[in-house]
Amino acid sequence: MNLIDPKSNDGIVNRSVRTWLRLEAFAVLVLALVLYRVTAAPWWLFFALLLMPDLSLLAFLFNPAIGSRVYNTVHSYALPIALAAAVFITNHKAALPYLLIWTAHVAMDRALGYGLKYPEAFGRTHLGLLGKRPDTPDPLPD
Repeated sequence: MNLIDPKSNDGIVNRSVRTWLRLEAFAVLVLALVLYRVTAAPWWLFFALLLMPDLSLLAFLFNPAIGSRVYNTVHSYALPIALAAAVFITNHKAALPYLLIWTAHVAMDRALGYGLKYPEAFGRTHLGLLGKRPDTPDPLPD
C-alpha cells in the first residue's frame, strides 16, 4: 500500500491530521471565548453576531467558484488577525469584541468539521466532504 498517493485524498486531510486540525480549532474557539469575556463586551452581542460570517454563503448563489472564494476569505483566520494587528497598532480597542466573535465563528466551524471550500462543489472542503464520516475515503472525480 502506497501511503503517499496524491490521489488518495486529493487535498483533503483525513484521519489523525483532520482530528488535530479540529482540536486546534477548538483551542482557538476557547481562547476567543476567554478573551471575549476579558473585553467585558455584552454576551448578547456575541450571540447576535456569531453566525454573521455565514452570510458569505450567499455567494454560492452565483456559482461554486465565486462562492468558495468569498466563503474562504471570510472563513480564514487571516482577516481577523489583520484586524487584531490594526487594533493593537491604532489602540482602537472598540473593534476587539468583533474580531473575537469573527475568530470564534471561524474556529467553531473548523472544530465542527466545516473546512475551507473547494470551487468544485459546496460540500467539498479541506476537512472532507460535508455529510461524510471522516474515515470514509472521498470519491475522486474522473
